[in-house]
Amino acid sequence: MTPDDYLRNILEREAVDTGIYSPVRNVLTQLSPLIQRWAGDRLVSVSPSGSFAKGTANISGTDIDLFISLSPQTTETLKEIYNKLSEYMRSNGYAVNCQNVSINTRVNGYSVDMVPAKKQDNYSDDHSLYRRRPDTWTKTNISKHIAYVSRSGRSDEIRIVKLWRDQKRLDFPSFYLELSVISALSAQYGGQLSNNVWKSLTYLRDSFLSARIIDPANTNNVISDDLTAAEKAKVRAQAEQSLKATHWDQIVV
Repeated sequence: MTPDDYLRNILEREAVDTGIYSPVRNVLTQLSPLIQRWAGDRLVSVSPSGSFAKGTANISGTDIDLFISLSPQTTETLKEIYNKLSEYMRSNGYAVNCQNVSINTRVNGYSVDMVPAKKQDNYSDDHSLYRRRPDTWTKTNISKHIAYVSRSGRSDEIRIVKLWRDQKRLDFPSFYLELSVISALSAQYGGQLSNNVWKSLTYLRDSFLSARIIDPANTNNVISDDLTAAEKAKVRAQAEQSLKATHWDQIVV
């Protein structure tokens, strides 16, 4: 079996159903009425985002991000919106974990990240959302994120590197990882899957610590600031260790 055959078999095993009848979409069906009651007439939409929408999800790490778009006329601050949604979910019996921009819970065995945001105006998909760790806010555009990643042509490489991240138990946010893989392969057209994954790991070893990764929807939003220097060093160290492997099953299984 060639390295590419080995990795393609993993991708087939990890394939996620993203069709309209996907079991993951039942999460949206279950949570939408709850979110509607919380938001009232401020709610613009609730839609899948993140890896599920971009085509970069794996079944062993299956989760779904729900982007909750609120009207520009919403009067609460972004911090109040975030905290009130968290409290509302708890009051309705859901265990929640407050992350940086999302509120995580579990529904029917799936990990769900809810991202509440307020539209900046009625003429674009630009949104403002709360960033909990630095206690500030940022402008972003989830539609542009989905388009940028899904059109990159690097979904297979991204999915393998995500599996590597999960199996090595690394703290490496998915969007940061996606942009890093795209950056690693920016000068590469096509190429064999195994070679491209190897180049991605080489990038994580050699360039990741100093690379400045920018939000393609907002140049003022520095995605590479989402990890501390110590957290980045752990990613780099694991990439260095993996590149010493003599067989692919020592890197990802």
